[in-house]
Amino acid sequence: MRFFSPTAPIDRRAFLTAAGGAFLAGLAPRAAAALADTDAVFASAYLDGNGSFGVALLAEDATVLHRYDLPERGHDAVFGPDGQTLVVFARRPGTFAAVIDLRSESEPRIVHAPEGRHFYGHGCFSPDGKLLFSTENDYNNARGVIGIYDATDGFRRIGEFSSGGIGPHDMTVLPDGRTMLIANGGLETHPDYGRAVLNVATMKPNLAFIDLADYSVLSVHALTPDLHKLSIRHLAMAEDGTTWFGAQNQGDIHQPLPLAGSISPDGDIRLLDLPEDDIRSMRGYIGSVAYNGLSGSVLFTSPQGNVAFEVTCGTGAVRNRVDLPDICGAVDRGQGFLLSSGMGVLDGHKTELTWDNHIVRRGT
Repeated sequence: MRFFSPTAPIDRRAFLTAAGGAFLAGLAPRAAAALADTDAVFASAYLDGNGSFGVALLAEDATVLHRYDLPERGHDAVFGPDGQTLVVFARRPGTFAAVIDLRSESEPRIVHAPEGRHFYGHGCFSPDGKLLFSTENDYNNARGVIGIYDATDGFRRIGEFSSGGIGPHDMTVLPDGRTMLIANGGLETHPDYGRAVLNVATMKPNLAFIDLADYSVLSVHALTPDLHKLSIRHLAMAEDGTTWFGAQNQGDIHQPLPLAGSISPDGDIRLLDLPEDDIRSMRGYIGSVAYNGLSGSVLFTSPQGNVAFEVTCGTGAVRNRVDLPDICGAVDRGQGFLLSSGMGVLDGHKTELTWDNHIVRRGT
């Protein structure tokens, strides 16, 4: 999840300034023309037709501006606050993060998780951009941790702190710049068992607030006990710090449990009361959450249900439905959302790349 800035997303001119001449010189003519016409820059991990993994920079019209190779499958990514750096995290239980300097033509710098840890696919920067945080698994102790990496010193790992739960996934920093919110999915996993969940019967997912001054746990907020199999996974924050979350049901996916909700900066959780038919159509799975301040709406995608719902934040009413096989990636694009699917569809058009779960926007 991205650090929220109260300013407007950094536009094309700022991106061009940050990226520098080396990046621009390497663009193909079609990509250069697309960049000249775009107001925003996005990024998403992909799989190409040769079975190779990478991450692509995208223009607002979904034109691929540039592609970078990744050693294995990527999951989410995050731009640095100044827009000069892009970091892509490996999909669980991967152990690499790829750091891309957009000012040069160099290949990504690969940062490895230490022994006994693996990445959970998400991270965020500190507000000043000096630190990178990543959700990680201390798998031998069934404990969630947040890795701390020094962005001013080659992204050297300098420490870690408790995530406040098990299986931390997505994370964000509140507008106060001092508080981190972590979605602890509650899933105990171990790389010896792949992606198998080892504790379904005793899961305890939560949302944890962390004080960035000393990395202490400020408070932990859980759903009611009857909802303990809802693994809280993804986050999207509004301007006032209210954060929307999406969950994945590790129990009976046909049971119409509330898969989404919001948490206020003071810890008030409100579940989203969607119609039962809409909940059932998501098949117990929300894969991505995106907030749009211009429309005052939040969008939840379900690749398992091949559907996405856009909901009005104030009323919780469904304002739009999108039916698309394996839809998952979603991000605010100003006028609406940019959407992608694992079947290669991006912005409503079939592409040569298979898109992974998330899209991120520079400057958000």
